[in-house]
Amino acid sequence: MRAVVVEKLSKTYRVADKTPGLRGAVRHLVRRRHRVVPAVREISFSIEPGEVVGFLGANGAGKTTVMKMLTGLVHPTSGTVRVVGHEPRRRRAALLRQITLVMGNKQQLVWDLPAGDTLRLNAAIYGIPDAEARRRTDALCGALGLGRDQELTQPVRKLSLGQRMKCELVAALLHHPKVLFLDEPTLGLDVNAQTAVRDFVRRYNAEHGASVLLTSHYMADITALCDRVIVIHRGRLHFDGRLDELAARFAPERQVRVELADPADAGVLSAYGAVEKVEGRAATLRVARDDVPGAVNRLLSRHRVVDLTVADAPIDEVVEKLFADADADASADAERTA
Repeated sequence: MRAVVVEKLSKTYRVADKTPGLRGAVRHLVRRRHRVVPAVREISFSIEPGEVVGFLGANGAGKTTVMKMLTGLVHPTSGTVRVVGHEPRRRRAALLRQITLVMGNKQQLVWDLPAGDTLRLNAAIYGIPDAEARRRTDALCGALGLGRDQELTQPVRKLSLGQRMKCELVAALLHHPKVLFLDEPTLGLDVNAQTAVRDFVRRYNAEHGASVLLTSHYMADITALCDRVIVIHRGRLHFDGRLDELAARFAPERQVRVELADPADAGVLSAYGAVEKVEGRAATLRVARDDVPGAVNRLLSRHRVVDLTVADAPIDEVVEKLFADADADASADAERTA
């Protein structure tokens, strides 16, 4: 059974359409007008057990709305959703025991109480025996580098942002869910805390075989954890496939970084590709994927090369290009319609 199955999922919101100012307020009071705003438009995808999938999109693309529909917090306007065989909107206990939702901008920990109190409450809610709850807490805290007699005994308001997020993860995973919905779990964290959260998610996925749907604006999270990505833009699904396929499709050029024994000359190097940057003896070129082997061979045969690396364009640049292409297509469609 697939962990998540989404078919033609859509969500629209009916919002008030009011002009600003006193006159607009009076007019709206007498005669209300509304407009329909589409947040998600007929997207379909599925996630296999144990699969880690990155969910990418710009602000307002519909990522969080999809997450909320997958967990039953928001009801879809149309389409179907099945998570571990259940319909999320019904919020059945059999489903809630198998999923969790972690949002980087929201918390379940009580601000003025120690995090340990929330863990005991969650254990009681999920019917986890005291001894088993302590064992799971120790294991999760050990994996995240939390001290049971330190961070868990302090009021949450006295913890750092990184410590709070680690405690949030322990609270969210205490019941050992099979499907993790992680919405910006590293939001605002420093580099060390981000690395710790990524390592923890990777370890949890390996040990428990849990499926993970991860949204993040930090591309390092996606590249470190996800082989597959789903990209939505303006509520529509624009890509669903492997991360390397995304780069190959929307970044037809590769970066060639070369360090020469002699000072680099942009005019000379332009014979091998588009010169992006020259700094002393080092240079960065953009070369079409099919031309990379030939360009590298010519560089090595004609110049004294100290070091040379070939890499795909940064994933954030690839995603930005995808969004630009999607906007261009939408503008073209609008002009043809007009």
